[in-house]
Amino acid sequence: MDSLWFTYYLPLIWALLIGTAIVLYVLLDGFDLGMGILFPHTKDEGERDQMMNSVAPFWDGNETWLILGGGGLWVAFPKAYAVIMPGVYLPIIFMLLSLVFRGVAFEFRFVSKPDHRKWDVAFAAGSTLAAFFQGVVLGAVVYQLPVENGAFAGGPLAWLHPFSIMCGIGMVAGYALLGCGWLMMRTEGPLARKAQGWALPLLGVLLAFIAAVSIWTPLVIPRIADRWFSLPQFYYLLAVPVLTALVAFSAYRGIRANRGAQTFFSTVGLFLLCFLGLAVSVFPYLVPASVTIWEAAAAPESQLFVLLGTIPLLPIILIYTGFIYWTFRGRLKPGEGYH
Repeated sequence: MDSLWFTYYLPLIWALLIGTAIVLYVLLDGFDLGMGILFPHTKDEGERDQMMNSVAPFWDGNETWLILGGGGLWVAFPKAYAVIMPGVYLPIIFMLLSLVFRGVAFEFRFVSKPDHRKWDVAFAAGSTLAAFFQGVVLGAVVYQLPVENGAFAGGPLAWLHPFSIMCGIGMVAGYALLGCGWLMMRTEGPLARKAQGWALPLLGVLLAFIAAVSIWTPLVIPRIADRWFSLPQFYYLLAVPVLTALVAFSAYRGIRANRGAQTFFSTVGLFLLCFLGLAVSVFPYLVPASVTIWEAAAAPESQLFVLLGTIPLLPIILIYTGFIYWTFRGRLKPGEGYH
């Protein structure tokens, strides 16, 4: 029984931890990447300051979850890491460089005024490209990297195909919609009204990409089609698209009624449902459809050792994150800021 627990349940626990870290990163860092994506849509200097100030207390702490997700994959599932990383080295490098430029721009934009235009460009471009390449990486992995004998067997551009590009554009639209919901919820004045105007077209774009992915993947990947459309699981999984439609309608109602919290959390719900659909489609593979969770797992002793260090830290990170969001709650008026 003890051996079964170690070999079977430890990989599941780690997969859940890594999946949770990735979801938290997407949700928490998504809205502040959305600020940069939306940045070029206003030329008003005060509104741009307000956008950056609305996320100033949170943006760097949000990236903690990216480190946990990537580091956890390397430690707990080294075989999957060894297959995935060679396949997506270039988009990962592009994403990290974009995050660096964005972070530097965030710090230097305010102190370099009035000569700060280059930092505006760096902030907008870094945010947009980081979001795009995150979607590209996700699309490349889901679409199945070429694997032979448990090793990556493709070239440096194996990640570059229409599906991954589509996922990249969809991620940009999703992050921008999260940013709109955040601005509607956390700011006052003309900027909040502009965000309401941006949100409705972005919702339409995001839903179009969700529909395209939902149709494309079962058409080209028989394993996913069998998972979703075979009986009797079809009846159980039907709840996912139904809930997606209901949450999308909630987001639409929130935008039309100018309810920022409803818009933001409905968009969060759309992301969560998309991740649920992804998990249903790929489980139990970490490298679809080549390496399962158990095949990719490190030695149980290694997983347990790192898990014992991770578990005490997670509540601390969550409490600290909650404290920061509670401390800086409320709406940001024009001219106010934390920077």
